[in-house]
Amino acid sequence: MDAPSTRRHFTFATTLCAAPPLVFPLLCPVREYEWIEHWRCELLHSATGAAESGCVFRTDFPDSWGPEVWVVSRFEPCEHIAFVRTGSLRSMRYDIRLFTEGQGTRILWHQEVTALNSEGAALLRDSTREAFELQMRRLNFMLDHYLATGAMLREDGPR
Repeated sequence: MDAPSTRRHFTFATTLCAAPPLVFPLLCPVREYEWIEHWRCELLHSATGAAESGCVFRTDFPDSWGPEVWVVSRFEPCEHIAFVRTGSLRSMRYDIRLFTEGQGTRILWHQEVTALNSEGAALLRDSTREAFELQMRRLNFMLDHYLATGAMLREDGPR
């Protein structure tokens, strides 16, 4: 693997319409079913049945990265949640911080992605900041819609 392609950092910040105590609980593998239409995961370990320090779950999104296991590595309610996410092609540190901003929440998303082999390095080279920002804008739009309406935003319109 060539060194410049083995690790990338992506950051995105936005403001949501609700305060951190309403936003933070939705950053959970179980609660994401409420606001992300195509969310699927297998909860492998959680003492409470929700996100918590040490919570472990698996995803297998229809993308090139394949199945991945996520571990909640930091859990500070209403302020900070972090995950370590690993599959056969990459490892990711996924850090989400929340800050009160007026009546809403300033949310900062950060991903540190490390390729684990040449296939992962090729995929990482093709991962653009623009694609990451587009994905994050869509995710934040869905979350903000849910916070404002209590309804999931669906591809064929809200329900």
